[in-house]
Amino acid sequence: MNILLVAINAKYIHSNLAVHSLRAYGEKATGEKIAVAEYTINQPEEDILKDIYRRRPGWLGFSCYIWNINTVKVLLPELRKLLPDCEIWLGGPEVSFEGTKMLEKFPDADGIMKGEGEQIFADLLGRKLNSEGRIFEKNLQTIPGIVYRGQGRGITENEGREPMDMDALVFPYEDIGAFENRIIYYETSRGCPFGCKYCLSSVDKKLRFRSMEKVKKELQIFLDAGVPQVKFVDRTFNCRHEHSMEILRFIKERDNGITNFHFEIAGDLLTKEEIELIQSLRPGLIQLEIGVQSTNPDTLSAVGRRTDFTVLKENVAALLKNQNVHLHLDLIAGLPLEDYGSFRKSFNEVYAMQGHELQLGFLKLLIGSPLRGEADQYGIVGRDTAPYEVLWTDRLSYEDVLRLKEAEEMLEIYHNSGQFLHGEKMLLSYMEDAFSLYEKLADFYKVKNYPVMLSSRLRRYEILLEFFRECVAGREDAASAEKDFCRCLTLDYYLRENAKARPSFAPDLDGYKQKMREFYESEEKTPRFLSGYEGYGAKQLASMTHMEAADDELILFDYRHRDAVTGNALLIRGIK
Repeated sequence: MNILLVAINAKYIHSNLAVHSLRAYGEKATGEKIAVAEYTINQPEEDILKDIYRRRPGWLGFSCYIWNINTVKVLLPELRKLLPDCEIWLGGPEVSFEGTKMLEKFPDADGIMKGEGEQIFADLLGRKLNSEGRIFEKNLQTIPGIVYRGQGRGITENEGREPMDMDALVFPYEDIGAFENRIIYYETSRGCPFGCKYCLSSVDKKLRFRSMEKVKKELQIFLDAGVPQVKFVDRTFNCRHEHSMEILRFIKERDNGITNFHFEIAGDLLTKEEIELIQSLRPGLIQLEIGVQSTNPDTLSAVGRRTDFTVLKENVAALLKNQNVHLHLDLIAGLPLEDYGSFRKSFNEVYAMQGHELQLGFLKLLIGSPLRGEADQYGIVGRDTAPYEVLWTDRLSYEDVLRLKEAEEMLEIYHNSGQFLHGEKMLLSYMEDAFSLYEKLADFYKVKNYPVMLSSRLRRYEILLEFFRECVAGREDAASAEKDFCRCLTLDYYLRENAKARPSFAPDLDGYKQKMREFYESEEKTPRFLSGYEGYGAKQLASMTHMEAADDELILFDYRHRDAVTGNALLIRGIK
């Protein structure tokens, strides 16, 4: 029987850990050959349908999440027509809760695997079939953790299954070459010690860890292969100090100079020992994500989240001290007891922590999450369809939500992109607070009727200059301020790439060209600033790098030596 596991990812660069883990475990447990097909939500549904049909599966499993469930819902009726004898099962967080209701919602599916699927999948493949190759209903009655249709098409929901031993899992990346140009997702633990009501991880209270012997062996495979990035999906990587310390020491000792590791941590749980170890790591070796979600104590209490914000701020400052770690901070809009003003305060407090990215997300009333059951208590109204995002609350109107979404778009463009560092800093000095910058930028885009999705990177800079002019209009120092701002934009523009077409806002360099020629001629003979360029002539050096000038000094952009954390060119000032 052809067995096919299907993942429909948000982007091509993503991979689906679940289907690969099920495949590896199922093949070892049953000896069956199992195929995996990965698609993206951006592919035409007709193309996905065609590819699945041509594989002729006899058993088909879909990995279901909020980002792909609508696509799955469209595909299932058509697959049932094309493959009438195929047995179709669903799994994943989107269908693991409210099992009977979910199977009623998907009439073309034969069953649902609830929660952890590896052993369930192996049990399903191992049960006996009747003469038509279909399941004996009695064989399903003994498999915990499933919801299924009987021969009379009635729905039966079996009892739940105990959480798995993490060491029983089979490493899913034995063919690491098949994941070239993809992000590798990896887990060393399951479960979460915390009870955040908006999160499905709060449902699984049994925290389990993979043995360090296995973890080190598997991490070494990634390091030996030189994969670009490994994202740990552990819900709180540092919830067990000994575990996180041993992994951090290992990747420090075995650092290949290429692989980056991503961890989601609780910032206020970091110990002094962990911080010191992180501070000692190669720049770019790891990146950290910290879910702050809100700084409103009433809100945090309502969702069952415990955070010591004073400690968190101190730890974040320590993490950023050596500029060797990319830090991503998260906020959630639409949580209980937080209105527009309260969220503004949360935003400003988290923004002031100066992480490299600030992710402004919106509450999703996930099926199975405790907060979904308490939504009425807080007047939270969300969409009926995935991703079940908040529409309004008793403290936050739909208009407020729309304004936050517009500010979030500006935040992504002008902050999280990291392409406007100098310009953003100068603009902030003209604002009431940080949130006002993105709020006013959103208003500016609307008034000017500028599309948020622009194909030209340069156009973003030009629009920001237009916005700045409005901010300083009528001031006595408007002309000099604009001149300074143009310099900031020019620095930002060239930090990311050695653009050949000079932007209109860039200062005139005619008075500095001779000085620049002399600099490159000197570097050709006796390098003082440009290491690693030996053998290149002055004209080649000028082409491979870039120079600007300000106040009788030259500023050099070295693109061969980039910041490992931000990706920006090395900036060398003070060249006389």
